Amino acid sequence: MPARRALAALALALLVAPAPAAAAELAPLSLADVARLRSVREVAIAPDGELVAFVLAVPRRPWEEDDGPAWAELRVVDRAGRERGFVTGEVNVRALAWSSDGSEIAFLAKRQGDEAACLYAIARDGGEARRRLCHETAIEEYALAADGRHVAFVAHEKRGKEAEERREKGFDAEVFEESWLPARLFVAELDPAPGAQAAPRRLELPGSASELSWAGERLLVALAPTPSVDDGYMARRLHLVAPEDGKVLGRVEHEGKLGSARLAPDGSRLAFVGAADRKDPSTARFALAGDTGGLPRDLLPAGFPAHVQRFVWAGPERLLAVVDRGVETELVAFAAGGGSEPLLAGGGPVWSGLDRAADGSVALVGESPGHPPEVFFWDPASEQAPRRLTDSNPWLAERRLAPQRVVRFAARDGLELEGLLIEPLGGAAGRVPLVVVVHGGPEAHFADGWLTRYANPGQVLAARGIAVFYPNYRGSTGRGLAFSKVSQGDPAGAEFDDLVDAVDHLVAAGLADPARVGITGGSYGGYATAWAATRQSERFAAGVMFVGISELATKAGTTDIPVEDEVVHFLDAPHERFDLARERSPLSHVARARTPLLIAHGDSDPRVHPSQSLALYRYLKRLGQAPVRLVRYPGEGHGNRRAASQLDFSIRLVEWFERYLGIAPGEGLPPAEPDYGRILGLAEETPAAAGAGR
Repeated sequence: MPARRALAALALALLVAPAPAAAAELAPLSLADVARLRSVREVAIAPDGELVAFVLAVPRRPWEEDDGPAWAELRVVDRAGRERGFVTGEVNVRALAWSSDGSEIAFLAKRQGDEAACLYAIARDGGEARRRLCHETAIEEYALAADGRHVAFVAHEKRGKEAEERREKGFDAEVFEESWLPARLFVAELDPAPGAQAAPRRLELPGSASELSWAGERLLVALAPTPSVDDGYMARRLHLVAPEDGKVLGRVEHEGKLGSARLAPDGSRLAFVGAADRKDPSTARFALAGDTGGLPRDLLPAGFPAHVQRFVWAGPERLLAVVDRGVETELVAFAAGGGSEPLLAGGGPVWSGLDRAADGSVALVGESPGHPPEVFFWDPASEQAPRRLTDSNPWLAERRLAPQRVVRFAARDGLELEGLLIEPLGGAAGRVPLVVVVHGGPEAHFADGWLTRYANPGQVLAARGIAVFYPNYRGSTGRGLAFSKVSQGDPAGAEFDDLVDAVDHLVAAGLADPARVGITGGSYGGYATAWAATRQSERFAAGVMFVGISELATKAGTTDIPVEDEVVHFLDAPHERFDLARERSPLSHVARARTPLLIAHGDSDPRVHPSQSLALYRYLKRLGQAPVRLVRYPGEGHGNRRAASQLDFSIRLVEWFERYLGIAPGEGLPPAEPDYGRILGLAEETPAAAGAGR
């Protein structure tokens, strides 16, 4: 990468960081602030590169609006940063795509009068969106043909009339894992002659369809044996299909997990992100195949120490890809014939969304420690860094943010690890409390971007004098295949020892108070929290476990991903190693528990059954050796989606750590019912609510 671009990227990183001037006069980030953060979800750049369409997530206002997930608006911004709302308000827009001539933007949404999500289009200059296609069930994804007159789409089968009649009479029994309705592939004509609209043609393909792409005379589609989540993870296979009759023209020979897949613009080949082998925990492979499939050819060298996250075609012979490398991201160009060229080095914003215009300009979704995801524009022909176009949270300029930095340390066996530290706001005068935030997966990682979210409000904790550390323990992504596999078959072993070693490093550095260390995480991070609060209880003063695991064997018997768990994590069925499953289950070590533990779980979680949290709570409550509380969220699944549920969990997490890490000590448990009005600024603070997180 040219030095000028590297320096420009560094300058951009400095520009988007919080300005130090008059920082002491600014208010810190509050939980009410976290609840209103807006973020960009996806981008689509017009063919001429002049406009970028994007989806903006707009949280609902807790207490003031009807509860539910964030709204998703369609907005458009030009190169100068002039932004307009196209479809806004109480809407849920997704899956943006420009027409080939750049005259309109297609999207999916369920709007007034729709029974399910339909395909819409809106003119480049705005106006009223028009419905292009509806189906008897929701359109899940689509791909436009180059002619602009046809579309391929995926939709689930509709329950039969007789089945609906039975349900209306109360006969609504569900045959577990047999009553699924698969997703099917259809082709339809858009805007035919008035009164002549033909019904969409269903292409007769085996299995459940997803990951759709259309170029030339080819459709690319992934087919799974069933609509199960497990098959979606582990058994999807890429097929090339004729759009006229659904004839299978080829199949790509790959196995294991599958990421994004796209046909080249001329349909001559395809590229995909996928597993290097069936036991790859993530998708460490980036490969090409021809227009009839077959054995793919890898674009990454053996031992590539990073992960390709997403990509776009830049013509039939070139691809642009966002690459996760440690806690940073890079933009890299890959030649179809082999070789690569770094375009944007790490050290600047963390890139996620990516799209490319026909003129070569690029739209990106980028975030930094100073802001959540926003729209960026980059002209590769220039020697300048990507330019930020949107400011979705202008009020953040009035908030004082704690500094965030990368910390590298060695595990006890010498393995080099890294993580991200949010330092206490205002600095640390002596040793301070520490909260370790553990990511789920474990095939995931923390990047050096915006880390504060409802389930881990790092900046809010930092404003209370707490240091917050986000470690990328062994088994994390971003460092290639070998690193992501190094923890396999050893649950709660060296991977969770890494967390203790991270604490020891920060203690040795003089930052952390070893008597005031907390831990939190969701899913696999919840498993780590439960392990820390039981098996490693002497090291942790407080824990907040979210949708976490307490017993491995019963988790395997109640999850919707048993194959994935077995093949890429445990490496065996738990019943084949019951002794290990028992030993590595927090429930087996409850007698050691002295750590105050807050447990939270959605009561409709299909991934980690709520009984995992209930069982741990029951044992800890009966033992009575440390404070414990269980909070259940009705209707929520593997993580909270509704605004009220998210805010409620944030409040409880902050109050728990304040109480048990000595920030706001008190007698007994924190209040069972938080003072929502005070936290949202809707009422005066009351003495009874003192110490509650704001």
